[in-house]
Amino acid sequence: MASYLGLEKNISYYTIPGALVLALLPRFYSGIAGPGKKFFDPNNPRLFTQSLEKAEIDKRLKGRLQRAEAAGANAFETLGLYAAAVTAGNTAGLPAETLNTLTLGYLVSRVLYTWIYIWGQENRKMIPLRTGVWGVGMGICMAMFVLAGR
Repeated sequence: MASYLGLEKNISYYTIPGALVLALLPRFYSGIAGPGKKFFDPNNPRLFTQSLEKAEIDKRLKGRLQRAEAAGANAFETLGLYAAAVTAGNTAGLPAETLNTLTLGYLVSRVLYTWIYIWGQENRKMIPLRTGVWGVGMGICMAMFVLAGR
């Protein structure tokens, strides 16, 4: 599949900054430029979720903003594992097509996870899907480690 997309060259290391950008996007949406920016204090960003708790805004919007913060936190929590998995795969000399397929799959899983977490969970039936998509992303990381260890 990677050759079909013209990805014979190894781009896996480039996906690490891509994953960082994806981790930053929920904060950008919720606090920096999005609907919660008036509650966001750049001098003390860690108090943003507390500010949202006290904010008198629409309950649905408040839930989205709080979930965006949680999605961003989760992305940062998994970023180190992902970067280590990519490094392990490259150090072991895994084929470029394998690394490209896995790393692009991880990025897709993070986009889906973030969307489901912020907007999709308004439909309660989507909540289990969020866990499944997270599992796919973590499975991709574990696959890179296992393949690197062969």
